[in-house]
Amino acid sequence: MHYPLTVEGEELWLLPDKAVYWPARRCLLIADAHFGKASAYRSLGQPVPQGTTTANLERLDRLVSALPCAQLIFLGDFLHGPGSHASGTLNAIRAWRERNRTLALTLIRGNHDKSAGDPPLDLGIEVIPEPLLMGPFALQHEPDAHASHHVLAGHVHPVYHLRGKGRQRLRLPCFQIGTQVSLLPAFGAFTGGYAVEQAQDQRIFVIGDHQVWPIQ
Repeated sequence: MHYPLTVEGEELWLLPDKAVYWPARRCLLIADAHFGKASAYRSLGQPVPQGTTTANLERLDRLVSALPCAQLIFLGDFLHGPGSHASGTLNAIRAWRERNRTLALTLIRGNHDKSAGDPPLDLGIEVIPEPLLMGPFALQHEPDAHASHHVLAGHVHPVYHLRGKGRQRLRLPCFQIGTQVSLLPAFGAFTGGYAVEQAQDQRIFVIGDHQVWPIQ
């Protein structure tokens, strides 16, 4: 179930699949997919799980099927690294693209995109530098404040630690909504996270049990 939130006068839906939907623009925003991260690690001889790209694409399929989506914008780090160009990874992405050929795709280059290289041209993804200015928002990868627009960014992979009794802690991906800069969680399933804290000028929304929950 999505959590509707008004930011800079625009309604945004915070989604439990670690994405943001902008209804007025029929636009889906995703940060840090890191497609092919597992294959990049395996190319270095590291024993890591298989099937992460497939799982990420299945979640993406569910999102674009459930929402009236005309455009999908990746806020950086589409591919993880040079090893992400493995044929299995790219063929899975190509098959997903064939199922969603009418969807406009835009990638705002992140730090991993610069090392991985742009996605293959046949995927039909417009690749641009940051920021992309849309309405009141500056869509970026790096969470740097913009002079005139509210920033929606990724890069940090924010997570929040819920504390229970004693030493009990639960680590959950989260959205961090600020007055000038807001962070999206990493969409990719095989990613780390940076712990963020609630502050007077920050609102935290955690993802758990297929829902988005505000931290009071």
